[in-house]
Amino acid sequence: MRWGTFISFNLLLVLIRHMLRHILNQVQEAVMQIECRVRLFKNGRNQVLRIPKDLELPGDEAIIRKEGTQLIVKPLNHPSLLALLATLETLDEDFPDVDEGLLPPDDIEL
Repeated sequence: MRWGTFISFNLLLVLIRHMLRHILNQVQEAVMQIECRVRLFKNGRNQVLRIPKDLELPGDEAIIRKEGTQLIVKPLNHPSLLALLATLETLDEDFPDVDEGLLPPDDIEL
């Protein structure tokens, strides 16, 4: 590889990294700019926050935590059954022969 090619490749990587940072900053600013004034009210002993349609969270459960004076609300994503099964380790043992000792099934004519 020649030095000119090496320098051009590194310059290209630096430019791409700079562009990605710029795009990421713009996306973060766009997300952070979605804010609106909401009403708080009481429902029994609980304080309720009415979330506008534009800021609605997916699902029907969320996690809430307090950081200083701010409340952070994140949707609770339940993993799918396939995702849960994918996390399980494979079994190294053979399954027992459950048919052992049983009479063979009768042939059925339809």
